[in-house]
Amino acid sequence: MKIAALQMCSSIQVDQNIDAIAQAAQAAASQGVIYLQTPEMSVMFAEKRAQLDAWATDENVAQTLNALADIARNNALYLHIGSMAVPAGDGRLFNRSFLFSPNGDLLDTYDKIHLFDADVEGDEPYRESDNYRPGEEAVVTPVGALNLGFSICYDVRFAHLYAALREADANLMAVPAAFTVPTGEAHWHVLLRARAIETGSFLVAAAQGGAHENGRNTYGHSVIIDPWGRVLAEKADTEPGLIIAPLDLNLIKEARMRLPTLANRREFSLSVNRHMS
Repeated sequence: MKIAALQMCSSIQVDQNIDAIAQAAQAAASQGVIYLQTPEMSVMFAEKRAQLDAWATDENVAQTLNALADIARNNALYLHIGSMAVPAGDGRLFNRSFLFSPNGDLLDTYDKIHLFDADVEGDEPYRESDNYRPGEEAVVTPVGALNLGFSICYDVRFAHLYAALREADANLMAVPAAFTVPTGEAHWHVLLRARAIETGSFLVAAAQGGAHENGRNTYGHSVIIDPWGRVLAEKADTEPGLIIAPLDLNLIKEARMRLPTLANRREFSLSVNRHMS
């Protein structure tokens, strides 16, 4: 079973971004890939609220989803669009993932739960919650012989989400992302490997990389990781491109037998010394 991640430097030009996804899907399918993941905000990477509101209409979203469904159908693969902005119905937006079947059917969606409100040294402050409404539901969906656990970018810092996905039988963790350069240099690889190791799962993280039209710079370094934490494939730069890895599904059982963390987990109470100063 082969899976792939597409690294992109998405712009605010939707047609260009969709063309890049279509070309990657064709290249991936020609190499036997059955699942292709794109980065967070891969279809339209805007920062300014006016740009988001102008594009994220019901009509534009529907038209875009039809085009993406055609790409999945034409290439007979699972197409996981890392995310795009869609109306939330309350004046805000959802940062939403979409998964299409090889027949072009929309199988499932996931709304990013943890929004990136952070002050990063060496970069401008981010307030994702100014524009977006957080999701409230974790999602696991079958993808061939695997069960895909959804997440998006900043979610990767919240281990309890992946523990819940693991309990729901997820064994392929998805982390499409648009990591900043400072946080990527410091935390990208260690967080992704930790989420794979602690859940005994494969992990695929398609990333944005490079200098974007909206003024942001993203870290790149898309990766595919096995359940033992080994990097199977990496786009070790910020350039657009495709990475592909064959998965040995026996490694899931092997890793979980070696380190049966779910079986070994214990409930506990917490005692706080009230005399601490």
